[in-house]
Amino acid sequence: MFGGVFARGSAIIDDRAWLQAMLDAEAGLARALERAGLAPAGAGEAVTREARANDFDIAELGELSALTGNPVPGLARALAVKVGGQQGRAVHRGATSQDILDTAAMLLARTAIDAARADLTAAAAAAAALATEHRTTPMIGRTLLQQAVPVTFGAVAAGWLAALDAAITGLAETRRTRLAVQFGGAAGTLASLGPDGIRVKAMLADELQLADPPVPWHTERLRIIDVGVAMARVTAALSKIARDVTLLAQTEVAEVAEGGGGPDGGGGPDGGAAPRRGGSSAMPNKSNPVAAVAILGCAKQGPGLLATLLASAEQEYQRAAGAWHAEWQPYGHLLQLAVSAAAWARDLLTNLKVDKPRMAANLTEAGGLPLAERVTALLRGSLGAPVAHDLVAVAAARSASSGIPLRDVLLATPEIEDKLAAAGITPAQVEQALDPASYLGASQAFITGALTAHEAGSGA
Repeated sequence: MFGGVFARGSAIIDDRAWLQAMLDAEAGLARALERAGLAPAGAGEAVTREARANDFDIAELGELSALTGNPVPGLARALAVKVGGQQGRAVHRGATSQDILDTAAMLLARTAIDAARADLTAAAAAAAALATEHRTTPMIGRTLLQQAVPVTFGAVAAGWLAALDAAITGLAETRRTRLAVQFGGAAGTLASLGPDGIRVKAMLADELQLADPPVPWHTERLRIIDVGVAMARVTAALSKIARDVTLLAQTEVAEVAEGGGGPDGGGGPDGGAAPRRGGSSAMPNKSNPVAAVAILGCAKQGPGLLATLLASAEQEYQRAAGAWHAEWQPYGHLLQLAVSAAAWARDLLTNLKVDKPRMAANLTEAGGLPLAERVTALLRGSLGAPVAHDLVAVAAARSASSGIPLRDVLLATPEIEDKLAAAGITPAQVEQALDPASYLGASQAFITGALTAHEAGSGA
């Protein structure tokens, strides 16, 4: 029902994905056992051939999991039956249920990271293009949701770009250093495999292209937490971008709008016009920022899911009684939400429409008030900081209450005009101080810095 919003992207982390990852772990183990001489010739290929999720009944496995507290025993039994004969005895040999589930979790993480990175990389490229194109596009800056000094939309996009690049780097580092096979057997000693256990563990890691950790990590859960943190960082970075877009796309602001398309369920039940992106079931006039809203919907769930993973890290002895089990669903959900948010972000930034005239109009309608800081700085040298601040504050208050531009208040109010003249401040200087394009500070340097860092990272 909610997959169109929360299960977007090239990787779907659902029950079937979990099942396939567990089967991949079992198949990898069978191949490793054969390589070690602990399984008949051809066992690895036979198990791999039967390890197809579509050939198993997920509902039945779910029912069987009630008998053992997890789905692996039922799955291992069913897989062994499918393989049959001597080769079927290679299924699950030396492993415990947690070995298979934890290894599956690492395989899912790799899949999710690769999917999210691809979409985030495209989103970052789009942000870089926006930063480049709008380097000098002035707009009102806003702090505490109130108008502040001018910025450029290029600087805003450069900030988005820096966050996207940081999220991508975090995913890459997690993939490189924290994804490891789990193989320790009943209590983390691999006793059932005798002296061959360490060798099989290394071969299993090689088969699945995961790291071979020095010890099993059954009740040391930092790898799971690190994956969760990397995914939560993705949703956190994207939530800032999405929130900016929802605010800038408000009817009263209207400085950006979403592009893109596709159905959103907004069409009428009577077979009328096809649904359109951003439509409303009640209000035909609406054009909602669906991609940004969907990203926020994904991101809002992240902190709670990550908190569950953190709370589950306290695990008893060599196998947790409940804490390990508590990880499975929030872990999978967090992977999926990060993948979905990244896919929405690619759509959002690739198709974002920027309304430069509207940005300019909003600056003009502000009546020069966003430049009050600069006017104060102009007067400070002649009048002193307290007097300059108070004079501009009075002028700004009159401008705001009357709707008269700050320029006219400063140059047409006798008592203020007299003070400016006494301070040697000319009308031309006031006009210059109220020009947004000349009060953008280090915006260009910041944009260049973000773009340079992005290009360096992209080339790594």
